[in-house]
Amino acid sequence: MLLPGPPARAGDGGFAYDQRLGNQVPLAVQVRDELGHTISLGQVLGHRPAILVLGAFHCSNLCGRVRGDLMDALMRLNGCRGYGLIFLSVDASETPADARAALQSDIARFGRPQETADWHYLTGSEPAIAAVAVAVGFRWRLVSSPKRFLHPAGLVFLTRDGGVSSYLSGLNYEPDDIGAGIVRAANDLSARILPILLVGFGADRRTGRCVIRILPIVSLKQRLGGAVHSG
Repeated sequence: MLLPGPPARAGDGGFAYDQRLGNQVPLAVQVRDELGHTISLGQVLGHRPAILVLGAFHCSNLCGRVRGDLMDALMRLNGCRGYGLIFLSVDASETPADARAALQSDIARFGRPQETADWHYLTGSEPAIAAVAVAVGFRWRLVSSPKRFLHPAGLVFLTRDGGVSSYLSGLNYEPDDIGAGIVRAANDLSARILPILLVGFGADRRTGRCVIRILPIVSLKQRLGGAVHSG
């Protein structure tokens, strides 16, 4: 899914995530939070699993759709907590005020401000943005007239230590897909670590954290095989 613009030329390599499962994001890179404070990406992550979104706050087309679809899916997660949400602008000209306005808008849409303490909307320098984008395989290109960015739509799930756990591409996210991504990241799993089967999703009533039943496919086959033979 791309922002409207001219088609990529031959040799551009397209605009998509190069899925770099297990890769490490640069935790020492310096960014600015929505209050204008300089902080490292590692401090933002705070040793919790996170959903990372790359885009631009002033992009009302694709980026606005990604944020809106994500808010709609998160609202249906039934109060799951224990994860962070990090939106990093790829437009180095955007400011903490832009980030703050976007954050306030999304919190209002989400409707449960008590669950948004670990949401961070960030801006940064071109080198800082590039370092994060390269680490997660995010491709984008600036079109100058009129100014807009060509880039993919999607989410990146990060482990507590900033490892790339999985991706969710496109739009129209389902809560179960978001929940599965969070739980994989919380358990330091990646889509490369298979075979596993994620069965069922919900929130722990005591802690509010997202939980999911993780069953090895080998074990599932054994159980199914036993059921067939016993019948």
